[in-house]
Amino acid sequence: MNKIIITIDGWSACGKSTLAKRLAKALGYVYIDSGAMYRAITLYFLRNHVDWTDIDEVNRALENINLQFVFNPAGKASEIYLNGENVEYVIRDLVVAEKVSEVAAIREVRTFAVKQQRRMGKDKGIVMDGRDIGTVVFPKAELKIFMTADNAVRVERRFKELIMKNPNTTIEEVKTNLEMRDYIDSNRKVSPLKKAKDAIVLDNTNLTEDGQFRKAMEWVKEKINPAE
Repeated sequence: MNKIIITIDGWSACGKSTLAKRLAKALGYVYIDSGAMYRAITLYFLRNHVDWTDIDEVNRALENINLQFVFNPAGKASEIYLNGENVEYVIRDLVVAEKVSEVAAIREVRTFAVKQQRRMGKDKGIVMDGRDIGTVVFPKAELKIFMTADNAVRVERRFKELIMKNPNTTIEEVKTNLEMRDYIDSNRKVSPLKKAKDAIVLDNTNLTEDGQFRKAMEWVKEKINPAE
């Protein structure tokens, strides 16, 4: 079977990671969460009081960051490690979410992350989700999916996710955070969020997880076996 690169871009809280993980598991591919990489970098900056408006300080900090994805047999998924520490759950905190778009907009940070992402995908057989995967990281990927959903649905989904980890989270905070991230992601100068010309749009406002998975798998099969 031909191995391909599958990119999944789109807005926050559209379920990119959920779909990417499921596709990777079904295909026996490696799942790479690019968003987790930017969150881990943000976590490092916050913990070490890095002033990310100072590019020299940013570059020095990046030299001390090592990111790895390690497969967790118990959870049957890859989890991100920051300098040897599993930070898969720490990076989902709202404090990190509030700052990650600012950090991800820094040219030096994106260059650092993109270099690692391309290295991870050199042998294909990967599913990667993010904001600029189909436009910048892998512009020649065989299958590009751009995910979107109604704003109210996105807010509700993210709220349900965060309230389980922090009961004090309010839906107003989540709505404000998503609006801020949408604006920064789509208006930044470096690699802004936008649909690749050859990407297929997947609006999952009214789709179940099973429904969107089946639709995506149809597209995958067409790319892997185009003659069939």
